[in-house]
Amino acid sequence: QVQLVESGGGLVQAGGSLRLSCAASGLTFSRYGMGWFRQAPGKEREFVAAISWKGGSTYYADSVKGRFTISRDNAKNTVYLQLNSLKPEDTAVYYCAADLYLATMDKSQYDYWGQGTQVTVSS
Repeated sequence: QVQLVESGGGLVQAGGSLRLSCAASGLTFSRYGMGWFRQAPGKEREFVAAISWKGGSTYYADSVKGRFTISRDNAKNTVYLQLNSLKPEDTAVYYCAADLYLATMDKSQYDYWGQGTQVTVSS
């Protein structure tokens, strides 16, 4: 059974930072591209960031570019998302996802999803 478990979410004030983690099990982690998506209340799930299976390439949504950083540690089967300079509009449930070999921005291409972790940014 494949499991992706997100952690690190919470409540922060605008301008603050959080570091999200996604721990994977039940798959060969180094063979998967990993992505982060988010979904705010009443809105569609949207792409945030992705990283290739070896970590050599990263991709970001325009809305988070320069503020968020995705990284991975294949030895720990974990992908991270560092969120800096947070804004109220970043408030959402953040999901990590795994896509065999790829690191696409298209959520329909991902094979596995976590349950999400809540990030709330107060103004």
